[in-house]
Amino acid sequence: MIQVDPMNKVFLIGIAGGSGSGKTTFAKKVLKNINSPQSCMLHMDSYYLPTQPKNNYTTSGKPNFDHPNAFDWELLREHLRDLKAGLGIKCPIYDFSSSGRTGEFEEIGPCQVVIFEGIFSLYDQEIRKMLDIKSFLHVDSDIRFTRRLHRDVKERGRSLESVIAQYYDTVRPMYQRYLDPQRQYADFIVGEETDVASHILSARIKELLTQTRPVPEMMQEAAGLTN
Repeated sequence: MIQVDPMNKVFLIGIAGGSGSGKTTFAKKVLKNINSPQSCMLHMDSYYLPTQPKNNYTTSGKPNFDHPNAFDWELLREHLRDLKAGLGIKCPIYDFSSSGRTGEFEEIGPCQVVIFEGIFSLYDQEIRKMLDIKSFLHVDSDIRFTRRLHRDVKERGRSLESVIAQYYDTVRPMYQRYLDPQRQYADFIVGEETDVASHILSARIKELLTQTRPVPEMMQEAAGLTN
């Protein structure tokens, strides 16, 4: 089994925020700024339950994908524990057009920096304890709605009417009830302008990496002996 060098600590970085807040885009910016082959990203969307439980349906008879109960928390915790331990995982691939898992997997890790992004990245207490840095994207509701509308219609084959209906049925009330309160746990709150914030967060991650690298490696780099 492949594993991260035990001398190097694995850092988990959580990025939470409402649907359409720009979590994935922000996470990609951070990864680009870190510019390390020892970094990877884990999407919480991959951990939707393969079949939504009936008690998680709305009064209109639709599954509530914006409720905490929509996710496979047991598998998610297990995979985050493995990544934190320096192990690789097989992440399930979720198909949004069919609202189910494809049965295939994506191998992620092992890596020293794991960016974990999703609407409930800071929701679970056990997961929060594993996170080294907790971030929350706080973006106005009209911007989030517009972004979600374009994404779901263009990338997920949804109709305009279904996206609007879902927003008022589940997205908006679940954000107010469950998602926005996660801000209280964040070490780092990000607004609509993410370029500067991504540089600040990546600089902090680089600082953490430098502090935990083996002394011989740091001395070699200082002497210009590493590539």
